[in-house]
Amino acid sequence: MRRFTILAAAMALAVAAASAQSATAIAEKPAILTAVGQSADMEMVKVLLNRSKVPFTADPLVKAASLPGGAKTLVLTVGGSSKGLGAAGISVDDEMARSKALIKRAKELGMKIIVVHVGGEARRGTLSDAFIEACVPAGDLVIVVEDGDKDGLFERLAAPSGIAVVKVPKITAAGAPLAAAFK
Repeated sequence: MRRFTILAAAMALAVAAASAQSATAIAEKPAILTAVGQSADMEMVKVLLNRSKVPFTADPLVKAASLPGGAKTLVLTVGGSSKGLGAAGISVDDEMARSKALIKRAKELGMKIIVVHVGGEARRGTLSDAFIEACVPAGDLVIVVEDGDKDGLFERLAAPSGIAVVKVPKITAAGAPLAAAFK
């Protein structure tokens, strides 16, 4: 019985430490949310931010000149969609340039950048990977659905800068670390 109590206490401490680590608030409210690659995943992140009661503005095509607009954190939902790019009337090159300019301006303004990939393995591929490679190294925090990082791309891109990568089992689980990122 005593062994069980000690083991249970040790496990509780480990869980508490892990929770505290993933719940570190790095970002300030309000946020601005945009889609890098124009996938529909931005709609899912909108729901997560709303459920978390994080005030934000969503603009899938926000330009660097529009930052900060009152926002203190930039949330980038990365996932390339040729259909989404076509519907927005922009080329891959134009979207990449917009994304790089956004990141540069956010850094100049001292904004925190949270990179979110909720599309999982289905939203990976050459198109998405190009946007992921442009965004992850600039992030202050990366949240990714586990099966979207089966190849370890997010971790490899984040490691040189020591960027925290939080992996979640499913989209709905991304809401907790996203909410916890905000002060």
